[in-house]
Amino acid sequence: MAEIDKIQKKVKVVRKITPQRLKNIALFYLKRFESSTANLRMVLQRRVNDYARLDKSFDKTEALEWIENLLVDFQRLGYLDDRRYCALKVKDYLAAGKSSRYIMGKMREKGIDANIVEQILSEQDFDPFDAALRLAQKKHLGPYRNGSEEERKAMRSKDLASIVRAGFDYDVAVKVVDFSD
Repeated sequence: MAEIDKIQKKVKVVRKITPQRLKNIALFYLKRFESSTANLRMVLQRRVNDYARLDKSFDKTEALEWIENLLVDFQRLGYLDDRRYCALKVKDYLAAGKSSRYIMGKMREKGIDANIVEQILSEQDFDPFDAALRLAQKKHLGPYRNGSEEERKAMRSKDLASIVRAGFDYDVAVKVVDFSD
């Protein structure tokens, strides 16, 4: 009997998708995370698709219309603002020492227009050398590598490769690896 109780507790109850349910899901998501419009659309569509797999009679096209209407309402109310979302994420990525290529790729994944990202990057006074230097410091590369000068020279090509793989130009990576405080 105890085993049946354990099994019943693990069974997830799937509630019917309605416009109000989608709104509640979206509000709960936005309460925890800042989001772009395209990202919230993907989150809600995933929930609709999961429900549609279980209930074959469910009309997905109607639910997709609900999502679009909900997104328009949320944009109008200021709950969703792609520019605000992008500015927050760019600031975080720059503080972490990410490259502009990395930032552009991440924002593209979230459905943010490239023009918005470029504009925000230009407003942030982005300097690739400073960002790459922060990355090197964080990852203990180049001048921030522990060990003797010979060990650092032996690891130079690996450090260069790490910085280039992070999305920085080769010239910037060379300046960072050869940089001395």
